[in-house]
Amino acid sequence: MPPRRSPFARLFADLAKALSELGVDWYLFGAQAALLYGATRVTADVDVTVRLGSHSVEELLKCLGRKGFALRETAPGFLETTRVLPLLHAPSQIPADVVLAGPGLEDAFMERSLARKVGGVTLFVATPEDLIVMKVLAARDKDRADVREILAAHPVDHARVRETLSELEAALDQSDLVPLFEQLLRGG
Repeated sequence: MPPRRSPFARLFADLAKALSELGVDWYLFGAQAALLYGATRVTADVDVTVRLGSHSVEELLKCLGRKGFALRETAPGFLETTRVLPLLHAPSQIPADVVLAGPGLEDAFMERSLARKVGGVTLFVATPEDLIVMKVLAARDKDRADVREILAAHPVDHARVRETLSELEAALDQSDLVPLFEQLLRGG
């Protein structure tokens, strides 16, 4: 009898199959990606970014639906405002948020994503540098903790992180992202 898959392994397998069948680019980010790079936080959801290309949201939902994903209830206009599809993977009962990629930075993250084998499934995962950028931008306490743990556990190209954060500062008219990264590098 084959070994039983963990709920996350089952979700990853179904997600990878659905997105492969549809032929869209995607990457894992958030806490599940942070765990792959050395963070230790427990989380009960999965976050992915998907580039639809010529496909519609309806096609994406239909393909994911065949693999057990269903849209969770949302307020009217939620997708248009957030570009997030909040889903539930029925077989595992694990929530999954699918972010619809926009042009620019998410395209760069997509192009740099890395193929990683997890539980026998090939996942595309944001690089540790790009994940750190996302977490510095979010700047919640749990994101800061994830950054510190990733920096301690995994080799990271600090220059690339600084460069991307500097570009974001210019685009967002902010000046606090690089200093926050420097603070986290010092363990703060």
